[in-house]
Amino acid sequence: MRRVNNLLVATSLALPLGMVTACAGSSGESESSSGFTATAPTGDVTSEGSSSTGTTGGGETDTTATTTTTSEPTTGEPTTGTTTTGTTTTEGSTETDTTESTTGGPPDGHYFPDGAPWYEDISDWPLAPDSDAVTAWLDGVGWGLGKMQIDFSIEVLTADENTQFRSFEPNSGFYNPDCDLVDVPVPDDGALEGEQGYACEGDGDCHLIVVHGPSQKLYEMWRANIVGDAFDGGCLAVWDMTRVYGPTGRGEQCTSADAAGYPIAPLLFTADEVAAGTIDHAIRFILPNSSIRDGEYVHPATHGTPATSGPAEAPPYGARLRLRADFPLDSLPNDGARTVAKAMQTYGILLADGGNVALTAQSDRFTQSKWEGVLGPHDLNLIQPGDFEMVDGGAPIELTLDCVREPF
Repeated sequence: MRRVNNLLVATSLALPLGMVTACAGSSGESESSSGFTATAPTGDVTSEGSSSTGTTGGGETDTTATTTTTSEPTTGEPTTGTTTTGTTTTEGSTETDTTESTTGGPPDGHYFPDGAPWYEDISDWPLAPDSDAVTAWLDGVGWGLGKMQIDFSIEVLTADENTQFRSFEPNSGFYNPDCDLVDVPVPDDGALEGEQGYACEGDGDCHLIVVHGPSQKLYEMWRANIVGDAFDGGCLAVWDMTRVYGPTGRGEQCTSADAAGYPIAPLLFTADEVAAGTIDHAIRFILPNSSIRDGEYVHPATHGTPATSGPAEAPPYGARLRLRADFPLDSLPNDGARTVAKAMQTYGILLADGGNVALTAQSDRFTQSKWEGVLGPHDLNLIQPGDFEMVDGGAPIELTLDCVREPF
């Protein structure tokens, strides 16, 4: 997205065949420092939104054309200047050698303590008063691209005590007070979302997501770009992984590296989880801006964008949809699809961003298991919006964009 008169305006870019971008997703085949090669499914790439998702294996358009829309998840006033110096602690690190680690985050998908909203069993939660109206409306317009498809493209990196912290120059996607101006751990052999390395060459959303084990911090940056010694970035959200955040997260009306204001990594399902047959957390999902309620959000979201234009019957940012308990799991094509569907019944899917590819999985570039033979981009196509219910997220909150940060 680009900013015009304090509004967010989408900018479409035509990319070469096979290029993938995202605010939340893309991957490419490359050798990781842990020795694993990404083999995520391939397919069409389409992305849109306030902080949108490009895909690997996403679009059901039966065409070889590839288009993407970069997006801006934040609001507020841009901040310029260099970053302050962050600190690195090494207490609690389990690394004992001098080899830097670049792995795919915790294999069980748990980044925060029990009690965090991403891990709540919502199978018995009451429905929102407007659940029937919202799911009926959404069923009428459908998912982005018409079917529930999967983006396999966001990278999650793991840093240890040997990882260098780097300062960055805030770019036009950095906003104050929403975003954090601290140094970022950057593993030597990592990559941005949608890129082979750290250069944001495709002009996508280029998320940089790093788990720093020694300090128990999760760093998530939107629109990162690292070329040699030059490092610029958009909104950086630093999360304390020892903390259970309350309903206001990092702050009411505050964005993160995603438009809804909550973290990305805990909502990504991985090839390791699906191969093991269990996903024990909620799942990130996105919709086109025209399918997201205009001017409101519900917790656990803390933010939205003026780019949304959906009616009152559309789901707001923060909406948590639960796959109906009577959905016929046997109708799905494989065990991987059934594993994801069971997580949707137990933990739900959380509306996090604007874009076209409904679900977001983590790239397999830095995971032990690979997506090939486990789950494909179209294996959940049978699941329609009308197969869901919307659980009660509390009273809608008017979007004002007046961020009030919680203590860091």
